[in-house]
Amino acid sequence: MKQYYVYIMSNPARTLYTGMTNDLERRVYEHKHGLVPGFTSKYGLTQLVYFGVTADVRDAIAREKQIKGWVRQKKIELVTSLNPEWCDLSAGWFGATDSSLRSE
Repeated sequence: MKQYYVYIMSNPARTLYTGMTNDLERRVYEHKHGLVPGFTSKYGLTQLVYFGVTADVRDAIAREKQIKGWVRQKKIELVTSLNPEWCDLSAGWFGATDSSLRSE
């Protein structure tokens, strides 16, 4: 069964980016290594701070649009409610090579 992910990437300054993908590990790798030019590479958004999973692509798209429509404070509250320390949820996914990408 296919899974779809809505996720939020951040950096130490807590700049936020919300996205949707069907392959979270690949997409986070791309963000961490700046492989796709754009907002996340420009602002160094390398920390996965939130993600949700669904089996329905329409639900994932709707959730992404919902979160993108929220004011910044509501997005911060979402992340904090599930990840109070704002830990990088993908820490260790890519072996020792990603340790330099994590915040201290």
